Amino acid sequence: MKDFLKYMAATVLGMILYGTIMVAFGMMSIVGIMASGQAKTQVEDNSVLVLQLNGEITDQGQDNIIGRFTGGDINQMGLNEMTNAINKAKTNDKIKGIYIEAGALSCGYATLQELRETLADFRKSGKWIVTYGDTYTQGAYYVASVADKVYINPKGMLDWHGLASQPVFYKDMLAKFGVKFQVVKVGSYKSATEVYTEEKMSDANRQQVSAFIGGTWKNICQAVSKSRGVSVDSLNSWADRCIMFDDTENLKRAKLVDGLIYSDEVKGTIKKMLKLKDDDDIAQLSVSDMQTVKEESSDGAEIAVYYASGSIVQDNTTATISGGNNIVATTVCKDLERLMNDDDIKAVVIRVNSGGGDAYASEQIWHQVSKLKAKKPVVISMGDYAASGAYYMSAPASWIVAQPNTLTGSIGIFAAIPDMSGLITQKLGVKFDEVKTNRNSTFGNTMARPFNEEELGIMQSYVNRGYKLFRQRVVDGRHLSTEAVERIAQGRVWLGSDALKIKLVDELGGLDAAIAKAAKLAKMDKWQTGEYPAPPSWADQILGSMSKGNYLDEQLRANLAEFYEPYMLLKNMNSREMLQARVPFIINMK
Repeated sequence: MKDFLKYMAATVLGMILYGTIMVAFGMMSIVGIMASGQAKTQVEDNSVLVLQLNGEITDQGQDNIIGRFTGGDINQMGLNEMTNAINKAKTNDKIKGIYIEAGALSCGYATLQELRETLADFRKSGKWIVTYGDTYTQGAYYVASVADKVYINPKGMLDWHGLASQPVFYKDMLAKFGVKFQVVKVGSYKSATEVYTEEKMSDANRQQVSAFIGGTWKNICQAVSKSRGVSVDSLNSWADRCIMFDDTENLKRAKLVDGLIYSDEVKGTIKKMLKLKDDDDIAQLSVSDMQTVKEESSDGAEIAVYYASGSIVQDNTTATISGGNNIVATTVCKDLERLMNDDDIKAVVIRVNSGGGDAYASEQIWHQVSKLKAKKPVVISMGDYAASGAYYMSAPASWIVAQPNTLTGSIGIFAAIPDMSGLITQKLGVKFDEVKTNRNSTFGNTMARPFNEEELGIMQSYVNRGYKLFRQRVVDGRHLSTEAVERIAQGRVWLGSDALKIKLVDELGGLDAAIAKAAKLAKMDKWQTGEYPAPPSWADQILGSMSKGNYLDEQLRANLAEFYEPYMLLKNMNSREMLQARVPFIINMK
């Protein structure tokens, strides 16, 4: 027995010591990673900035400490990081050019447009851009086509097929479970509810979708045509042929690429451009490296850049239920109030990338943006989407900047009420009885029965009032008449280039244009920018990775892929606020 206790104690002690050592080692590794990330990068003469066009590009990047420690993705690249790196490279005399390695790229076309415009501006410095890909997705080629030289693997592929939108409809699937939706809305173009109630697109929705995908494709073709010296008609002809499976020699003959070479041969080409010998190494800098490249200190007061991305929800409880990225109204309002009261901040740029969400939450953010504007200039920079509730919160700004490919507008309100009675009472056999004091005492219990006509009338009045308020916010913010707003409202989604013509936005451009406008409005000759909210710290990332909900959400997203959003739509259909201001949950444009 004594020997057993002795061995047991030794085992326990060994486990404790092992655990302590591993924790210490892990902390030392994290500290080392952080220290290396904070160290200033020294740029060598004759350097090249390397851009990887792979994966997803978000508005705001963050250093993935957990990924670096576990060997996963080192960084999730943000558009802000990529454009910052390109702008630094433009003014750094030691950096001679940019090498782009194309691959599978996933993001909206407004994001791609902003990245492409930044690269085009880089070329104005007289420096070169070379791009190579084994395979080009359509989005990656759209960006890469701005380069001086575009190369592809002799056995590679280039996807060029045009744009399409294939909305998904769940009416019949829901019916199999005994679930149907009752919808009340304002706006003939408010198509978000069609996924619940229809089997195909309405004529109005087909009209607006045709307009914005056609406009986006026109913008893409015109940009590629100008860069590659290929007519728009030819580009459409190639798209009709679906040239992804064509011999790469045809791509060269069509002037879509400049040469057919292997990846190792690209190095030789770049060495010649740098006037290096065959055995010389190329000094390379990544986007991550460029974040720590020392730049001239900026004098002047601060312009705050605030990132707002995802579905608009009221509070953290709703955000947890919804999953994914969210614009949490309670948090955003507190953040904007702090920026308003910070005397060192002279102007605020809000970067919005959202298809909307809860109407009430959008109203709360509208109120805070209005208060902020009363004290200092507020400029909205629109990303891929800034529509419905996202436009609601943007309307009171001093100035609105959008990309030509941004989807915006969608001024409309709806309520989609899931009628679960078929599932509960018929398929599951649950029965309800009632005793009530007044006619509408059981209002809203759609587990037992659908809404009756009186209840639908009450909901319609509620939605009408919400729509009139939304419309008035636009009238006041954009200094337009009620009649003018009504003509462009009705839930219609507009492309950024069209939104400029109807005065929903003030200027076409990216984040840099928005910052420059904010400086002008604040009468600032010199300025520096600060990003808010700050990306999560390493401690927050570690604690977040330990969250069961966060882990499960990541696993679902990874395993379900394109089916993740439909799954979340169905999972959360009964947990959202009744009154919604949003575009369709899944636009499905590709």
